[in-house]
Amino acid sequence: MTGFKLDCVLFDLDGTLVDTAPDLIACLNKTLLAHGFPEAPAETVRPFISHGAMPMIRHCVSVEDSLAQQMLAFMLDTYEQNIAEHSRFFHGIADSLEAIEQLGLKWGVVTNKKSRFTVPLMEAMQLSDRAACIISGDTTANSKPHPEPMLAACRQAGVAPENCVYIGDAIHDITAGKRANMKTLAALYGYLQSDDQPDTWGADALIEQPPQLMEWIHANLCH
Repeated sequence: MTGFKLDCVLFDLDGTLVDTAPDLIACLNKTLLAHGFPEAPAETVRPFISHGAMPMIRHCVSVEDSLAQQMLAFMLDTYEQNIAEHSRFFHGIADSLEAIEQLGLKWGVVTNKKSRFTVPLMEAMQLSDRAACIISGDTTANSKPHPEPMLAACRQAGVAPENCVYIGDAIHDITAGKRANMKTLAALYGYLQSDDQPDTWGADALIEQPPQLMEWIHANLCH
């Protein structure tokens, strides 16, 4: 860890910072019902959340692209109107954010979620004024796994990439962080698919539960 000085902790949003699954799955099921399909069991859809709304839809139904696009628009409009009805912090995350702030570290969010959803969700969770940076999937020309959003977050937060750690629950999170020369942590408590192999993603550590994040941070602070 020579030369590493932790200044900022960056989070993926869905599946890492906030458990948005209940709202996303509810909106998916409203969409399925509205288009004549049965609801999907939550546990079968949850692993697809980190990959976006369309993969969630495609997992449930095999339909032509035109209908899939109609369903996507319906689902996203429904979600926008119900952004944080049931979404909650993962257990231990609220305490972790307070601990990070008490250590004098900055923290922020880098997500592939579009800003039309990111901004109201962050506001609903009362995080907007606390985050040093908020980068959405359409903030930059490229989204993760491209490093561009990671570098934009650093500019917004006023920190160097090599002094950041990024935690996320998908391979594109770890890839983006590594490409930006950040330390990376894989959130195993997030929305992983059954065939995911996070131990092969190249992350600096695997985080099974949010409290382990603070253990890693304390172990890697320059004292």
